[in-house]
Amino acid sequence: MEKKCRRRLLFGATPVTFFLVIPLLFVCFFVGNIIPFRHLSSPQAGEQQKPFDSLLARLVRGRDRRNLETTGFACDNAENSLVCISNQPVIIDTRNNITVHLSSANSEQKETNIKPYALQKDKYLLQYISPVKILHGKKPVCQYNHDVPAVIFSSGISGNLFHEFNDIIIPLYITVNHFQSRVLLILEDYNPSFVTKYSKILSRLSRYPVMDPASNRSLHCFPGLIVGLKYHDNLALNGEYSMPIFRKFLEETYDLKFKHVSQIKKPTIVLMSREKTRMFLNEVNMVNVMKRLGFRVVVAREDEAADLDKFADTVNSCGVLVGAHGAGLTNELFLPAGAVVVQVEPLGLEWASARYYGDPARAMGLHYLRYEIEPEESSLAEMHGRDHSVVTDPESVYAKGYREVRAVYLQQQNVRVNIVRFRKIIFEALLLVKT
Repeated sequence: MEKKCRRRLLFGATPVTFFLVIPLLFVCFFVGNIIPFRHLSSPQAGEQQKPFDSLLARLVRGRDRRNLETTGFACDNAENSLVCISNQPVIIDTRNNITVHLSSANSEQKETNIKPYALQKDKYLLQYISPVKILHGKKPVCQYNHDVPAVIFSSGISGNLFHEFNDIIIPLYITVNHFQSRVLLILEDYNPSFVTKYSKILSRLSRYPVMDPASNRSLHCFPGLIVGLKYHDNLALNGEYSMPIFRKFLEETYDLKFKHVSQIKKPTIVLMSREKTRMFLNEVNMVNVMKRLGFRVVVAREDEAADLDKFADTVNSCGVLVGAHGAGLTNELFLPAGAVVVQVEPLGLEWASARYYGDPARAMGLHYLRYEIEPEESSLAEMHGRDHSVVTDPESVYAKGYREVRAVYLQQQNVRVNIVRFRKIIFEALLLVKT
């Protein structure tokens, strides 16, 4: 009789338990890491903050680190980047742009405005970045509480693969990788296509969905804050991180098959085909030369290269990457070690070609070959004449400023390579991947 009663009590309690658990599951599933602030007491918030102090402190040095330790706030103003950090609780207001509220020992309110973009020296790009306002003083009451630091950065001028990796993805990796995904990313100038394109990378750097502040429009409490991203150099990582370490991260993120070019059985070459500027006017002849030398040739159009999840695998299966100076060469990041990058350098772009893609390629463990065009191979010679200053004296164009350089050498120029000279470079590449 006693056992029967116990059984009735057990099964009688089941519906009650079920209805109590359902709301909790709803909150966990739909609300995720955002917890109503009123449900957390201040001691709990303080306890969550402490584990992140040392991680935040790694982003600043010297006097800046001492400021962070004594005041709870500091900014690292490097040559190219500006990063501000708080190891104290902050409130982020996304109701009208982004405003960060920090506590202050002084009654007087202090305001700082920062454009959260890695390349602070590039005034051309900065004009497109929305500022973040940081207020020291009285704080409003927040609606949601988070248990990890916030990282505010801008998607900037997305759509250009070089700038996406150089200005955003690599700086983001440098800034937050040591947090082991325990940060929440807030993307100023939110671009949904950027978030989709880099979803695999973003999901490894943060275990939470990227916040769109414009659609969020609420008040959030965080135990710490990073505004802006650290920048080292063009497609470069220095210090505790290095390009080989970052390439290993990409290899794991995109599940790339080939670690070294020797693993690729048939010599394969990918040609980055441009369709608007710096086009190869005799592309068909170039492809025929590569095929006659024994290469399997992949001609990559811009729309095919846009799907990064698939194209990273395509590039990784190739031993040689060929392209005119431009964002498509950023795909060298996905080549296996020991592969070859052949950059066709149009007139007036020798320095940029070396700095943006040549030097980084060597740091990636790749071979780098230059194809420096002759004046006769540039469409500018036909357009302006062989003896015009844009052909004979690029420095005179540079003296007029970046807009003129961009218009002439980046936007007006196409290339018709000398097939005999080009064949010699491709044959050299073939020898390198076969050794």
